[in-house]
Amino acid sequence: MKIYPLHPWDVSTEEAVRIQQSLACRIRLRGGSALPALVAGADLGFSHTSQTIYAGVVLLKFPSLELVAKFTLQGRVTFPYVPGLLSFREAPLLLELFKKVRPTPGLLMFDGQGLAHPRRFGLACHLGLLLDLPAIGCAKSRLVGRYEEPGNQKGDCSPLVDETGKRLGTVIRTREKCKPLFVSPGHRISHDNAVRRTLECTTRYRIPEPTRLAHNLVTELRRRDLDP
Repeated sequence: MKIYPLHPWDVSTEEAVRIQQSLACRIRLRGGSALPALVAGADLGFSHTSQTIYAGVVLLKFPSLELVAKFTLQGRVTFPYVPGLLSFREAPLLLELFKKVRPTPGLLMFDGQGLAHPRRFGLACHLGLLLDLPAIGCAKSRLVGRYEEPGNQKGDCSPLVDETGKRLGTVIRTREKCKPLFVSPGHRISHDNAVRRTLECTTRYRIPEPTRLAHNLVTELRRRDLDP
């Protein structure tokens, strides 16, 4: 996969904030209506005892969600844990891993935020822009915004909005009577299409298959590393 390097990674937290602010205006919140042939799910995990970080990417056929390929990589954490700047901690290793991913997917799904971020530039925005692909952030918890609780049936939704009422994402019930997901577009996809693709990628679990399988892959990689 081709990567478009737009900035350095060895930066201070202050410079990282400036980079987010300067790149946020490049995010496109439209598109995503064309059906992707392949969907990629990505996730990361961290060692509890060292500075090791584990990355996993899975490729699934769409709409069957049949697993096509798995990719893994591990490395070292080089950026501190700072809320709102997690992409500077996580994205470098994911980008190295995406270099190995073949063929190129038509949609990226991340276990993290997209537009629903303090500077409107979460992990899905950052990597969507650097990879120039449609991307969706599927987070398990809210980072910013307010919303009304959606209904209890699968597919029930409510908008996630900022203090001015501007839409940041969508709160989606992906499984009956389970906690909702916080879905926001990352790049090259509209709010409505981000919701549509998320529900199409969700089976009987709360988490969409691409990110669920990526999480399982990372968990397996970390377990093998800790208990060889």
